[in-house]
Amino acid sequence: MKRRKTLAMLTMTAATASLALAGCSSTETNTGSTPDDATPLAGAPSWCGPNEISLGLLDGFGGNSWRLVTTAAGEDEAKKCPSVTDYQYADGQGDTQKAISDIQGMVAKGVNAIVVFPDAGPAMLPALRSAYKAGVVTVPYRVDPGGEDGVDYDAWIGADFVTDGENWGNWIKTNLPDGGNILFISGPKGNSQATDELKGMKSVLTDPKYVYIGETPEVTNWDPALTQQVLTADIAKYPKIDVIVSDFGPSLVGALPAFEKSGRSIPPIVTSDGNSLGCFFEDNKANNPDFQLMTVATGNDNVRLAVQYAVAKATGGELPSDTVFKAPAFEDSVSGEPSAVQCDKDLPGDIYLSAQMSPEDQAALLKD
Repeated sequence: MKRRKTLAMLTMTAATASLALAGCSSTETNTGSTPDDATPLAGAPSWCGPNEISLGLLDGFGGNSWRLVTTAAGEDEAKKCPSVTDYQYADGQGDTQKAISDIQGMVAKGVNAIVVFPDAGPAMLPALRSAYKAGVVTVPYRVDPGGEDGVDYDAWIGADFVTDGENWGNWIKTNLPDGGNILFISGPKGNSQATDELKGMKSVLTDPKYVYIGETPEVTNWDPALTQQVLTADIAKYPKIDVIVSDFGPSLVGALPAFEKSGRSIPPIVTSDGNSLGCFFEDNKANNPDFQLMTVATGNDNVRLAVQYAVAKATGGELPSDTVFKAPAFEDSVSGEPSAVQCDKDLPGDIYLSAQMSPEDQAALLKD
């Protein structure tokens, strides 16, 4: 409830700012310079140019703590550039048609640049292309919508999910050398993140003794409630689950006690980090002899690179040299490298200790 309330407040604040500044921003579109004639604003980051703009950040689904922290990280990054005089936010609420309408609405308002988490993948491409053709700097990130840089949008700022999959696969290969049943859980059906992660895992786990069970991946929309429903059903359906792979680890926490209720130990989990998951591990490892945990950084800061690119292109700043966000490995309960499992019980579970934003600032987002 607190997360939804905070997101709603962000949206209302952004809408108010939009009305106040509409007169000075609605007539400018795609004001950015090429990298050859980029002119950073004095005293600002190199990616912040002198041309004043309005910036929109759009989520396909904003209803979990990861998105709340990511949204705040995007806004925080935009604030580093004084040329961003108007910041707006929209939440598609898991509805593809609403997410499309949100993009169309931002374009109609006259925003100069949009950064979009296109959860629905290629279904979002026509809306992105339309915004780009209308002269709005258009930067999708994290989930691949298909299309091509410079044709359908300015640039897709992806994440190296193949490497995440390879890291998970290598951990599984090392710690389950005899093979086993792998249950892979991800977000919306067909999302590019899962496709790349699976590609990375399969490039490592080539021996047929590693078997994927269930739908690969199981669809949860990265929604904790749906994840609990799906995982609980899988626990009942599959008597042997040797390892769980999930690209949103904290969403597993509510369902994992079902293993103990069925008389089984929680199996090893390879996933992304979250304070709730780390603390759950610390609280439950003693009673679950098979429970091991390996995580990669959950990637909230992917949005920062996307914001930098969009702002640079729209304000006339220097484009970032990278267009791919690289999330490092974060925790490993077996090797302790690069870190043992982390847990801060003095802070909410819905924070991400791998994120650039401080744990305390993340915690403040979750308050009324």
